[in-house]
Amino acid sequence: MSTDNELEIIATTARALSEPMPLEEQMHLTGRYELPSVESLQQLIQHIKGAIFPQFFGSGIFVDVSRTYELLLTQTCHGLASTNNSSCDDAHQQAEQMSLSFMQRLPEIKRLLLTDVAAVTQNDPAASSHTEAVFCYPVVQAMVHYRTAHEMLQLGIPLLPRIITELAHSTTGIDIHPAAKIGEHFAIDHGTGVVIGETTVIGNNVMLYQGVTLGARNFHYDAQGNPINEPRHPIVEDNVTIYSNTSILGRVRIGHDSIIGGNIWLTHDVPPHSRIVQGKA
Repeated sequence: MSTDNELEIIATTARALSEPMPLEEQMHLTGRYELPSVESLQQLIQHIKGAIFPQFFGSGIFVDVSRTYELLLTQTCHGLASTNNSSCDDAHQQAEQMSLSFMQRLPEIKRLLLTDVAAVTQNDPAASSHTEAVFCYPVVQAMVHYRTAHEMLQLGIPLLPRIITELAHSTTGIDIHPAAKIGEHFAIDHGTGVVIGETTVIGNNVMLYQGVTLGARNFHYDAQGNPINEPRHPIVEDNVTIYSNTSILGRVRIGHDSIIGGNIWLTHDVPPHSRIVQGKA
């Protein structure tokens, strides 16, 4: 049984935690809206997987599509409201337009994801079938999250895309920013430790191995000391393979049909049909 002293400490702590701090005020955390729910977004992804791969994860395509729309509409409302410091009622019409536009893009997301599944089996002899790739390969899970989040970001849906890609990051070890542009037939073998930065552009038929970083060398600041969001990550053209633990940094271009070996630190352009490997000892 709690003592009076324990209850007083708990009450005092609760009051102190409820008083907004300066950063919370800047974040508008005292507003009249609900924040997006991570749990609901996890459910959303499960229903998207069910709609795209009904034989694997689905409870009925119509059910999954309907539930996808309901969850997306609610979470988009919350995302817009929290960004604009308004109520969900105020954001409902905009959220509805965004959500319906996303639903219309689901068939294209499915088409792209099926090319990724095909790329996995074509690039890894250990993948015995497309079924194994869908069930077992972390890149497929990561790409469901990425391609979903990328389309949301393209539509202007705030906050949700980063939450969705970070959910994949935490479970697969594959970190893909939703703003990165990735073409068809994309595959990652193993996957752990792969990082693909915000302004990365990847063409078609690109293969990465574990530990690859497509990152930035540095960034610039504006007059107020804030980082400037500008192109700062690599461009990887079609038919490129990048082996494990290689870092390609800055706005460099990797020409088509190139192979970049493992454990390479690369900060300059590479022409098409290149073969970059470590120098011999």
